[in-house]
Amino acid sequence: MATLAGQTRTRAKPLAADGYERFLAVAATALLATILVALGKGLTHGGQLPLVIWGHVLTVLVALALTPVMLLRPRGDRPHRLLGRVWVAAMFLTALVSFFVQTSNPGHFSFVHLISAYVIVAAPLLWWSARTHRIALHRRHVRGMVTGALLIAGFFTFPFGRLLGRWLFA
Repeated sequence: MATLAGQTRTRAKPLAADGYERFLAVAATALLATILVALGKGLTHGGQLPLVIWGHVLTVLVALALTPVMLLRPRGDRPHRLLGRVWVAAMFLTALVSFFVQTSNPGHFSFVHLISAYVIVAAPLLWWSARTHRIALHRRHVRGMVTGALLIAGFFTFPFGRLLGRWLFA
């Protein structure tokens, strides 16, 4: 506590995870487990994949593994800030690398690439909102990015004959 002109000032307690953030943490854990199962089943074919796809997968795995940790542990302390930088960098790199992942139609982008564009814009804003202590804005950015860029985009990695879906359901 510090005093300022006779007033006592206490530091605000970090926001605890609410029900939605606990749901996001569980969903991220489930998606991480599903991707790991798919990778385990398809690992024999992994050598045939370009490095850019492995880079994309690895950055996603980092972000997914950190998501429940970041959402459920205390916030605002040094570990939160350090892990947050890693998480934002992983999200940004995942989005950036996604533009180099070639599909059957090189040069054509899918719906998921719109989410990647969102992440490239939102990740720096998320970091900035934390740095400038705009907690409510930061929380909205995190929730939006986890919901859209991790969970919704992650869902779309399984249907429509995509690689992880083929491996998972083979």
